[in-house]
Amino acid sequence: QVQLVESGGGLVQPGGSLRLTCAASGITFRLYTMAWYRQAPGKQRKLVALITKDGTTNDAASSQGHLTISRDNAKRTVNLQMNNLKPEDTAVYVCNTKCGPPLTPEYWGQGTQVTVSS
Repeated sequence: QVQLVESGGGLVQPGGSLRLTCAASGITFRLYTMAWYRQAPGKQRKLVALITKDGTTNDAASSQGHLTISRDNAKRTVNLQMNNLKPEDTAVYVCNTKCGPPLTPEYWGQGTQVTVSS
């Protein structure tokens, strides 16, 4: 059974930081490109960052250090370090297997709530 379990969300003040972690099980993690999406209230789900199986990230991932994606294949985790958070970063953050071996389905976690508010 495939599971993607996110953790690390919560309430943080503007300018603060959070580190989200997604723990994967039931898949050969090292073969997957992994991604973080977010969905703000009333808005469509949006890709935040992705990291390939070789560790390459998309440009949006760094964004001057605001959002940084990383992975640990030994621990089967993908992380999202979020710095200098703003109220517009408030959303549910969801982990996703963006791309895997041929014929494998896409998997989603349940999400973790991030709220940026003073």
